[in-house]
Amino acid sequence: MKFAIVFPGQGSQSAGMLAELAVQNDLVLQTFQQASAVLGYDLWALVTDNPQGKLNQTEFTQPAMLTAGVAVWRVWQSRNLGAPALLAGHSLGEYTALVAAGVLEFEDAVQAVAERGRLMQAAVPAGEGAMAVVLGLDDDAVRALCADVAGNEVLEAVNFNSPGQVVIAGHSAAIERAIEKAPEYNARKAMLLPVSVPSHSSLMKDAAESLYQYFSDIQFNAPSVPVLQNVDADTHMEPQAIMDALTQQLFSPVLWVNTVNAMKQQGIEAVFELGPGKVLSGLNKRIEKQLQAVPVDTPAGMDKAAALLND
Repeated sequence: MKFAIVFPGQGSQSAGMLAELAVQNDLVLQTFQQASAVLGYDLWALVTDNPQGKLNQTEFTQPAMLTAGVAVWRVWQSRNLGAPALLAGHSLGEYTALVAAGVLEFEDAVQAVAERGRLMQAAVPAGEGAMAVVLGLDDDAVRALCADVAGNEVLEAVNFNSPGQVVIAGHSAAIERAIEKAPEYNARKAMLLPVSVPSHSSLMKDAAESLYQYFSDIQFNAPSVPVLQNVDADTHMEPQAIMDALTQQLFSPVLWVNTVNAMKQQGIEAVFELGPGKVLSGLNKRIEKQLQAVPVDTPAGMDKAAALLND
């Protein structure tokens, strides 16, 4: 079976994530201990107990999600379940995919996403940026809605997650206007997302410039497995091109529909989601029904994947 592995991003985190898998496999805790040594705090305790809701703060969410994805990937490898034909990750999950492909060392990636979260948090003052999801409209209708209510503020369609599900980002007031106006465009629903950073919007350009400078001190390698990147739903084999696409990702839309379609066009039959939750598996089923979509973040999920691949 020709398969792909994908990694979720921010929004899939939850307190106690990977607890079942950690009981069965020491690699989970070992991976979190490795990240904790880089970060200078106990990341597993943060993920388990979520003190003061820190798990949902961008600067903590990003290293937590990266580490969780890498932990599941290491368990996958330990079970000899085979190598994917393609890798991809949604937003932050792209960093996890690049670790799995050998483009980035895990420790470097942990530091990079912690810095990414810090830069994103600093780019737009708290309360000035927001994101919302719009359901039931096609992509052009969402773009038209944004143009209609933006005024002199930033309001952009930034995550094309599945047909009829598009995330918008920009200034908070513009997001509020879009939510109010969405019913006039016949949207089924429009609701604010619990994030304070307008990811993938042009408000992140300054943060991206700083991130690019940070990347210049990190070793990027050629991938052992091609990674479909968010900005163009295409693979890049040159380290510089990968770094450029990763930088642009911070202020560019996530083309997830195109990414899943590209997998289908390249003969992928199943997509395994390694990491907390099943957000991407749900999206992927709506994008391309013929692709098997399997979430793998529990022992049962790992067993199901093994059964499919050994069938």
